[in-house]
Amino acid sequence: MEYRDYYKILGVPRGAGADKIKSAYRKLAMQYHPDRNPGDKRAEDRFKEINEAYQVLSDPQKRSRYDQLGEDYSKWQQNGAPGSYDWGRWSAGQGVQEVNLDDLFGSGAFSDFFRSIFGGAAVGQALRGRTARVAPPTQQPVTISLKEACTGTRRTLQTGSRRVDVTIPPGVRTGTRIRVPAAGLAGPGGSPSDLYLDLDVAVDPLFERDGDDLHTHVTIDVFKATLGGEVEVKTLSGKVVLTIPAGTQPEQIFRLAGRGMPMLKRPEASGDLYVHLKVQIPRQLNAKQRTLLEEAAKLL
Repeated sequence: MEYRDYYKILGVPRGAGADKIKSAYRKLAMQYHPDRNPGDKRAEDRFKEINEAYQVLSDPQKRSRYDQLGEDYSKWQQNGAPGSYDWGRWSAGQGVQEVNLDDLFGSGAFSDFFRSIFGGAAVGQALRGRTARVAPPTQQPVTISLKEACTGTRRTLQTGSRRVDVTIPPGVRTGTRIRVPAAGLAGPGGSPSDLYLDLDVAVDPLFERDGDDLHTHVTIDVFKATLGGEVEVKTLSGKVVLTIPAGTQPEQIFRLAGRGMPMLKRPEASGDLYVHLKVQIPRQLNAKQRTLLEEAAKLL
């Protein structure tokens, strides 16, 4: 049986923290998800491989067991690998409830390597205190836009043979986890598990998010900065007019109260939008502009 390097599969170092592992998993899972690669068997296999690696490395107990196995396997290789590696000492199932992985996740969802090392233990621990008819929680990464995070949105997701409509509330951010009861995969002849959506809010080209506040940049010309005037500012809920006072300085910041992101648990309240002003200096002036500026400069 071939050893599987789960760290290499996710592209993370062995000392990677939980956040880095989760981030790498999300990125790869989105790239190779079957919904994005219909009919692509290689993408489907890669997705299964990525999911398997994450199932192990995201669980402290499974990861610890896997790391111990990796050290033992590495020492065996360094000693010249005489004979065959004894996988038996790492095989799962002693004193642990055995569960058929094919029944829970479908045929071919996990490799022989995973079945040998975690086949009984991984699922048995997840089901401890529950019946073997309930599958472990189902996790699925979901990416939404900043606009959708602001207004709330809906997604139709495929879990096994079922399609589930999920409401995503306003104010969510990257890292928000949404639990959808009994919407995941089902155990053999039993109730479906809970579905957990791990949300990722995509980077927006116009706004930078800081908690519930937003930041944006607006450019005005030097004349408007000097004399004052008005400028349109885009917000997530539409355009507003910002009054620019005379003598506004480059990089001056204006706060638009309540124009930021809604608060997740208090949707009636919102953060603020901070407008950073950039002042554009004209590269060329016509004769009249130059004359007027020179006259103004003499009066300073």
